[in-house]
Amino acid sequence: MVSIKRALVSVSDKTGVVDMARGLAALGAEILSTGGTAKALRDAGVAVTDVAAYTGSPEILDGRVKTLHPKIHGGLLGRRSVPAHVSQMQQHGIGPIDVVVVNLYPFEATISKSNCPFEEAIENIDIGGPSMLRSAAKNHEDVVVVVDPSDYARVMEALKAGKVDHALRRELAMKVFQHTARYDSLIAGYLEKQVPGGDGKFPKMLSLQFERVEMLRYGENPHQQGAFYRELNSKEPSVSRGKILHGKAMSYNNFLDSNSALELVKEYDEIAVAIIKHNIPAVSLSGPRRSRPM
Repeated sequence: MVSIKRALVSVSDKTGVVDMARGLAALGAEILSTGGTAKALRDAGVAVTDVAAYTGSPEILDGRVKTLHPKIHGGLLGRRSVPAHVSQMQQHGIGPIDVVVVNLYPFEATISKSNCPFEEAIENIDIGGPSMLRSAAKNHEDVVVVVDPSDYARVMEALKAGKVDHALRRELAMKVFQHTARYDSLIAGYLEKQVPGGDGKFPKMLSLQFERVEMLRYGENPHQQGAFYRELNSKEPSVSRGKILHGKAMSYNNFLDSNSALELVKEYDEIAVAIIKHNIPAVSLSGPRRSRPM
């Protein structure tokens, strides 16, 4: 059975967070929260304890320090099955935190804005959020950690049923580290572009993040396995975000030919048609090609 005494809820993306917090409160959890999330929950009628009141330490440095406290991280990292941990938590007045619902400052959205000031980008680097997520994910046997709002419903269903199995806990922990790894790579990539002499096109450390869209029927050849991935949050027109209107699922070679056709017509300013067979252009019809820098 899952016993929920305390949940920490602090999000930038507030999609579904009120319903999630209501569900946790209905299960008897004390809701700890901060800033805008605490206000949103209170406005919705959810009882909230401010983290500052819980820790006894005020938010300082314009909110840069608020959750970086032993009562928070001790409550996340303390192992309930280790007597020495339990004893030390009791000795220092640290209560367990059983559920963490956290997502991070919108760094990617911030730097995507045209002419984003460097200072604004820096202030949108989250420190406390990744720290709480990583602490909770490390101790996922005792702490249910949710970083993705799309997981709220199934996590609440499991909590209401009284059992969050090991498979779900490990999946949620995996998603945390995938999320924080990508977050850090975005920050590192952005900062490299700000360094004098930095090369945004050819970074010293190349970090690529793609999400799996589907498993393919087979790979390049029938005896091989294959999967199709797309770049996260890419805005460029791409086969990866196309929609199949009819017919069976596409194969590796179908995607390869479709991508070649799309990239070819993107070379033109006017409406264009491209016919591709085995990755070789058979026909390309349009007006003059646009001039594109190499």
